[in-house]
Amino acid sequence: MERKIFLKSLLVGVVTGPSLLIACKKSDSSTTLNSGSVSNTGSSLSGCVVAPTETEGPFPTKVPTSYVRSDIRDSKDGYKMTVKITIGNTNNNCNPLSNAIVDIWHCDAEGNYSEYGGTGMQANNYQSLHFLRGRQVTDTNGLVTFTSIFPGWYSGRATHIHVHIYNAAGNSLKITQIAFPEGSGSAKAIVNGYNKGMSGYTYNANDGVFGDDGGKYQIATVSGSKDSGFDLSIQMNVPA
Repeated sequence: MERKIFLKSLLVGVVTGPSLLIACKKSDSSTTLNSGSVSNTGSSLSGCVVAPTETEGPFPTKVPTSYVRSDIRDSKDGYKMTVKITIGNTNNNCNPLSNAIVDIWHCDAEGNYSEYGGTGMQANNYQSLHFLRGRQVTDTNGLVTFTSIFPGWYSGRATHIHVHIYNAAGNSLKITQIAFPEGSGSAKAIVNGYNKGMSGYTYNANDGVFGDDGGKYQIATVSGSKDSGFDLSIQMNVPA
């Protein structure tokens, strides 16, 4: 079964959170491009708003407690990216939520996930590997930081990072996803194609998860360059 068809079927009946398209139309992002350098201001959450709930997807981390680490690359090739996620508590005016547990996972440069594969959804078998998956606990500023690579893409989905947030007791608070800014000068357009290029890429507005609003409340701020690496930052608010 094609992964695109599978994802569409997966989303039927699932309640989620709230073409080359111009970035500002979907994200109101500002974009600059200079010799491979980018600065894209994401939309993320404006005001004290709960992050949209999204599907966990078909490739969640199987044993997330085993991957308490900040560097999740596992020698995977790709442009280095520092991921900074701040968790706010909507029950406390979106002030930082400390001691929250944050899991992230995403595909590699070619669109493949670790812990899965060898099926019609993903030909490459990476069932015994655990790259690009990790867990961290928020500090007093509500912040977790991961070292990863800029994600690739696969058919039917825009570039994204999965996020699962728990409270200190391990109770689930939110499953959501991070979207990326788009446009001719965005980090995505510069590095996201890697060897596979951008032919057939699905943009946020046509994505099965972000398509309801183009991911407008989940678009991260991305800056940096190919040489120095990229920085991604976003605030995600949850009721805790």
